Amino acid sequence: QVQLVESGGGLVQAGGSLRLSCVASGSAVGIVAMRWHRQAPGKQREIVAVITSGGSTNYAASVKGRFKISRDNAKNTVYLQMNSLKPEDTAVYYCNFHTWSEYDYWGQGTQVTVSS
Repeated sequence: QVQLVESGGGLVQAGGSLRLSCVASGSAVGIVAMRWHRQAPGKQREIVAVITSGGSTNYAASVKGRFKISRDNAKNTVYLQMNSLKPEDTAVYYCNFHTWSEYDYWGQGTQVTVSS
C-alpha cells in the first residue's frame, strides 16, 4: 500500500508561484507514472503533469511552460512547481501514483487559489 500526502497549496496572487509536494509512504512497488491532477469547482478532474518512472514528463497544454513536475526518489517526493499562476489555475490539486497493474493511489488533495 502507498499513502500519498500533498502539501504546499494556498492563496496566491496572479503571476505568483507555488510549489506543491507529494510525499509517498509505504511500499511503492510497480509505480510507472506519477501525476498531478486538478479539479476546479463544477469541472471534471484533469491531468496537469506526468512524470514516468523513466523520467519522461508531459504537461497539459494549459500549463506547459509555466509548471514543472519533478521528483526526488531519495525523499519519495514528487513536486509541482507552478509559476505565472492564473486565476483559472484555481483548483484542488491531487497527487496520483499509477501502477503497471492499472491501480491508482491518490492523495487527499491540496487547495490552490489564485486571486486576480
